[in-house]
Amino acid sequence: MVETGDTAPDFTAPLANGDVDEFSLSDHLDDEAPIVLAFFPGAFTSVCTTEMCAFQDRLSSFDDLDATVYGVSRDSPFTLNEFRAQNDLEFGLISDYNKELIDDYDVEMDFADLGVYGVAKRSVFVVDGDGEVTYAWVSDDPGVEPDYDEVEAAVEDAA
Repeated sequence: MVETGDTAPDFTAPLANGDVDEFSLSDHLDDEAPIVLAFFPGAFTSVCTTEMCAFQDRLSSFDDLDATVYGVSRDSPFTLNEFRAQNDLEFGLISDYNKELIDDYDVEMDFADLGVYGVAKRSVFVVDGDGEVTYAWVSDDPGVEPDYDEVEAAVEDAA
């Protein structure tokens, strides 16, 4: 699992931002860091919706720290654009449709009783301008949200 002090695995994936663009982490470190990568199991589920809306509610605080927030899930970029629209999310959502980021960050979980495999554990990583992970939080319980104050403090430390 990726931990604090590790170099963040670089990736290129579709970004749902109202359109669908290509997003490479390394291309955004210079002008958007610190970057918050908030992995979540699935769009349109109750806890994931609450979590992404909580990040939206705090977006101005992250903006004040010159930080950028991205949600990350296995949903398609088209699903994520609809999720963004329905929840008035102003930040981009990264589609890990092929499960590459989940594997690289080692945050895979299954809902075997539902027949759902290979989704993201709820987790948050803060990446500084040098590509170093300065904060890592991973939950084995999909019903637990991150401590948003703690994430904000980690961003402030990385800024």
